[in-house]
Amino acid sequence: MTVAKDLEIFDDDLESDDLEDVIFPPGDLLSDEPPLENELHLRQFILLIQCLEWLWRDRQDFYAFGNLTIYYSPRQRKSEKFRGPDFFVVLGTERKPRKSWVVWEEDGKYPNVIVEVLSPKTANIDRGLKKQLYQDTFRTPDYFWFDPKTLEFKGFHLVDGRYQELVPNEQGRLWSEQLGLWLGVHESMLRLFTREGELIPAPEEVVEQERQLKEQERQLKEQAEQRAERLAQKLRELNIDPMDL
Repeated sequence: MTVAKDLEIFDDDLESDDLEDVIFPPGDLLSDEPPLENELHLRQFILLIQCLEWLWRDRQDFYAFGNLTIYYSPRQRKSEKFRGPDFFVVLGTERKPRKSWVVWEEDGKYPNVIVEVLSPKTANIDRGLKKQLYQDTFRTPDYFWFDPKTLEFKGFHLVDGRYQELVPNEQGRLWSEQLGLWLGVHESMLRLFTREGELIPAPEEVVEQERQLKEQERQLKEQAEQRAERLAQKLRELNIDPMDL
């Protein structure tokens, strides 16, 4: 979402009669997010989605997506109060495709976790207005931001209605109580880690790990066969038939 639109939407003057006074029926609210600023944004939030969906592949009680509009107007209006986080997770909901996240159609649920990917154009908004919105209106328990260029990474947890900055562990990772996972920078990308600190792989990384494992198994089998053949050759040199053993 552009800075101009951010400032415009955040303004309390959105209650003005100049706004389109239309209540849209269920299913008519498409995502209204502008194109992403750069490739890093796209790669980053897709990576988070893929990793979490792989980890929770057997779960059907969450929704994770990115750059999707969240409509939250108390008057159920598309023309006011909407926001598009770069990545967000809602817990305790049905796992299914959606055109957008419409709070009044989702039992009043807001995201449990939000991650914003900073850019020169949006950084001040993400650190300021959005942080305030997610704290005061969304009441999102865990909020993080990450800059893929400078690798700035910070996180906050909601305590008594106010965000408290999280303290990183020795590896520089931040804990998400909502996800039960660590978030941290790995090879210049924001990644998810298990409680024990293991990197949660993306699907293509899983495929590569399986390929490497099969290759290792093939090499071990080949080495074992070669050792067996060398032993058999030595036995034959001693006039011992390996088949008699």
